Amino acid sequence: MRINLGGKNAKFVFLLPAVVWTLFFTVFPLLYSLRLSFFRYVLGKPEQFIGFENFLRALSDYKVANAVKTTLIFIAVAIPAEMLLGMALALLFNQRIPGRRFFRTLLTMPLFFTPVAIGLLGLTIFYEEGGPVNSFLGLVGLKIPWLSHPTWAMAAILLVEIWQWTPFVFLVLLAGLQGLPEEVYESAWLETSSGWQIFRWITLPMLQPVIIIVFLLRLIEAVKIFDIAYSLTAGGPGTSTQVYSLFVYRSAMKFFDFGYASSLAYLLLIAMSVVIAFFFRRMREIYE
Repeated sequence: MRINLGGKNAKFVFLLPAVVWTLFFTVFPLLYSLRLSFFRYVLGKPEQFIGFENFLRALSDYKVANAVKTTLIFIAVAIPAEMLLGMALALLFNQRIPGRRFFRTLLTMPLFFTPVAIGLLGLTIFYEEGGPVNSFLGLVGLKIPWLSHPTWAMAAILLVEIWQWTPFVFLVLLAGLQGLPEEVYESAWLETSSGWQIFRWITLPMLQPVIIIVFLLRLIEAVKIFDIAYSLTAGGPGTSTQVYSLFVYRSAMKFFDFGYASSLAYLLLIAMSVVIAFFFRRMREIYE
C-alpha cells in the first residue's frame, strides 16, 4: 500500500503516531481507571459494581487523611523554600558577577538527574551509620536519625526535593527577570536609591505572572511526589512520610485494590483541577 505524502492528507499521516500514542497511553488509561473507580476490583477476584462506594470509603479512611496531611506538610515547606531560594538566586545571577555562567551551569545540574537516582543518592548521603552528613556532624558530637525518626525522615525528603527543584524555579525566574524592560528601572533609580522599594513596587508586580506559573507548576509536581519518597524512605518510618501518591501506589500494587486506587487517583485529579481553575480565574481577574 502506497501513501502519497504530497497529498492533502499528508498532515494526518504525520499526526497519526502522536494520536495513537495519546489514545493508548493517555485517554484509554484515564477512561479505564474512571470505570474501575466504580467497581470493587481486587486482582484475582471478579469485578463488582459498587457505584460511589470507593469514593465514600476514601473520604472516611484515616490512612487517606494521614497521607493528605503528610503531603500538605511537604507542600507547605518545600514550595515556599524553593520559591524563596529560586528568587534569591535569580536576583543574584541577574547581576554582573564573576563566573556567572559557570555557577549557572553548576546550579542547574540537579535538574538533569532522575528523581529515583536522586532519592538513592540521598539514601547514601543521609545514611545514619557512616553517611557523609552524620560523619561531618560527628565532628561536633552530633548524630541525627535521618531515616529512622519521623520528623528527620521528612526533613531528609524535603532537603533532597528542595535541592533538586530550586534550580527549576531559579531558571524560570531568571528568564523572567531578564525579560523585564530596563527603561523602567532607569526611571525608578532616578526616583529612589532603595533597591528594596524597586524590588517591592516594580520587580514583583511585573514578575507576578511568571511567579504564579512557576508556583502552579511546582504545586502540581509536589502534589504528585512519589519517586524521592519511595526511593529514600519508602514511606517510613511507619507511615510518617507516606505521601498521597505513594499511598495510591501501595493500594494498587501492594494490596491489588485497583478500584479503590483508581478512586483515590481521581479524587486527586479533581482536587488539583479545582485549585488550578481557581488560580487561572484569579489571573484573569487581575489582568483583564
